[in-house]
Formats: sequence, structure tokens, C-alpha cells
Amino acid sequence: MKSLLSSFVIAYLSFGLFLFIAQDNFLYFPTPKTNNNYKQKIFINEDESIYTTVLNSGNKKAIIYFGGNAEDVDNNANIFTKIFKNHTVYLVKYRGYGNSTGKPREQNLYSDALYIYDSIKFKYKDISIIGRSLGSGIATLLASKREINKLTLITPFDSIKNIAQKQIPFYPISLLLRDKYDSISRVHLIKASTLILTAQNDKIIDKSYSDNLANKFLPSQLTMKIINNEDHNSILYNTKYYNLIKEFF
Repeated sequence: MKSLLSSFVIAYLSFGLFLFIAQDNFLYFPTPKTNNNYKQKIFINEDESIYTTVLNSGNKKAIIYFGGNAEDVDNNANIFTKIFKNHTVYLVKYRGYGNSTGKPREQNLYSDALYIYDSIKFKYKDISIIGRSLGSGIATLLASKREINKLTLITPFDSIKNIAQKQIPFYPISLLLRDKYDSISRVHLIKASTLILTAQNDKIIDKSYSDNLANKFLPSQLTMKIINNEDHNSILYNTKYYNLIKEFF
């Protein structure tokens, strides 16, 4: 019996150590380097080069876009150029994504988001933010610390900690996780008019996590829409999705 118990404890601790060491591999899926004809702006922050694709230069309003954890943000360039004709759009490539240097970690990505905002704020009448999936965590941080005109959160979550804890209930996730992206704790600091879009069949970020986040916003501040018959990724191919974002802006 003692031998069995010892084996269980060793296996439990070993898997917990594996989760701690490998956690970045479950959260970040950097996209490869790309070459295209879109205008690029490089922001140098903390000795790292953060590449952004810039669309519709010369407008008086701007949008900063933060994508998902495995998203090549340049895939949005064609449609964003069309629907945001009155905005200059910055598609941010996280550290380690595309041509950006460095390693993606929560505090690093927060620092880059704040730096990009502060670097461009004097050029524009106002700045809005779009954050999708992982990017919603970065967007909420930026919106809680800077003056934002409008905020759009696509398939957002309340916190990575809550998602991970439900998936792995037999470990103290709050102790194991380095990057928690605790968006729900920052909602009370966000003043911007906000649109939240969710996918009816999302299996990656269950709607309950989005609802938890949405419930913290003031009702007068929030518009929430569900895209029916779509999942976490297929939502990007639904015209209603783009129409709602376009109307919001």
C-alpha cells in the first residue's frame, strides 16, 4: 500500500513539474517569419524589436489589434483595410511571433502594448483596441491603464487561471501558472465603450468565461453579441462578425 501511495505521489509531483516547465508550450504558438508588401513599423522596447503591420496610414484615428495565441495577424490585413478605411490599424506581432524578437510572456506583452500605445498616441485623435482570444487579455490591460476610445474583445476569457483550473482541477493552478492574464480583475478600471463577440460553438474558450468577464462591465458600457453556428476559429469567416465590428467603430 505504501509503495502504491509513493508511486502516486511521485507521478503526481512529476506531472505537476512537467506542467510548470512546459506551460509556455500550451499557451503560446508563435507564428513563423513572413514577408509581404504591407507597411511595417518596428517598435524597440526593452531591446526587443516588435514588428507591426500598419494599414491605412494617415488617418486621424487608430486601432491597435492584438491577436490570438497562434494567429498570424497579417491574415486580417485585407479585410481590415476595407472595413477600417477611417482608421490607421496596427497589427501587433508578439515577441517571438513573425519577425519580432524575444520571448512571449505576459509581462513582456503588456510592456510592449503600453509602449506601442505611448509611442503613437500623439499622432491620433483617438485610439481604439481590438483583442482576440489571448489578445483580449492584453487589450484589457491596455484599456485599464490608458485612455481608449472603443474596445472590442473577441472570444475573450475572464482569466487563463480559471480556464486552466477547470481543465486540470487536481492541481493548484494558481501556484503553477506564471502567466495568468487576469482580465476580470481589471474591468472596473476600463472606461471605454466595449463590444464583446463570442462564438456559439466555441470549444476553446467556453462562453461561460466570456460571460463572467462581460458581467463585470457596466450594462450601459457593454454591447455583447453571439455569432451563431461558429466556433473559436470559424468565427473569422462569418460576415456578421466583420459587420458587427465595422458598425461598432
